[in-house]
Amino acid sequence: MNTADLTPLQQLIRKLRQMEIRIIKTVDAQLQGNFHSVFKGTGLEFDDVRLYQYGDEVRAIDWAVSSKGHGTFVKTYKEEREQSVLLLLDVSASQQVGAAGRRKLDVGREICGLLALAAARQDAQLGILAFSDQKELYLAPGKGIRHAYSLIKRLFELTPRSPRTAVGPGIKQALGMLKRRSIVLLISDFIDTNYERELTMLARKHDLVVLQLLDKREREFPPLGIVPLHDQETGRTMWVNTSSESFRARYRATYEQNREQIGQICRRHRTEFLSIATDADYVTQLASLFRRRNQRGGRA
Repeated sequence: MNTADLTPLQQLIRKLRQMEIRIIKTVDAQLQGNFHSVFKGTGLEFDDVRLYQYGDEVRAIDWAVSSKGHGTFVKTYKEEREQSVLLLLDVSASQQVGAAGRRKLDVGREICGLLALAAARQDAQLGILAFSDQKELYLAPGKGIRHAYSLIKRLFELTPRSPRTAVGPGIKQALGMLKRRSIVLLISDFIDTNYERELTMLARKHDLVVLQLLDKREREFPPLGIVPLHDQETGRTMWVNTSSESFRARYRATYEQNREQIGQICRRHRTEFLSIATDADYVTQLASLFRRRNQRGGRA
């Protein structure tokens, strides 16, 4: 069938399938034929607790049980029968930054669509929660290609109701929905504050992968002189001298601080972290991430 004869949704799915094939071929080649799954996780779910023994990992300690004063206890796990995946996507107004067709939101949507197709191929349950400062879209984990197509269609048709960001409450919503240990892919630009507590809880309870979306305009603002800058989330407009060295220094510092903050949190909790620029080949980056996860048994 000629590409021109396809509907926009069919064209999108064809594009995502080509990306999926690239990821699988790249990972398979680098693992020399031993690639099993994009969604290979720890393969374990919570079973019980037992007393702490010398050599146990500190992150396995069950602090709630241990706080009762009867000793220090660690969680034990059993092999899980089925892998469940949740995509946690920030769709607030700051995600609108970027070139046409390559905004942070566009890249985030493509990554979610790509992973939905991969999940259907690998018989994994996959769902999505898209958030701003409220729940914008929720699709419970499901299997199969029809579920993947439904997820892609609903996500690409989504028009967020709120422009504001609230990463912490978005994570809290996800924690309330997840009834068993899951792989969670959190996708955001993390232009927000006060989300470390919720992110820590998510990293402790689930197999977390953090993807930070960045755009070069946030890294280096063009020197345009005195121009009005509109904040899409607050609706405020301010006049600033974009050619001023002090403005440009503050702008770069804010960008680097934001990028380093989420990186530090992920390192502290030994969580897999990937920074993705909208103008970069994210397929290659994702292939490297999944290769590492397969080699390490699902944990960073």
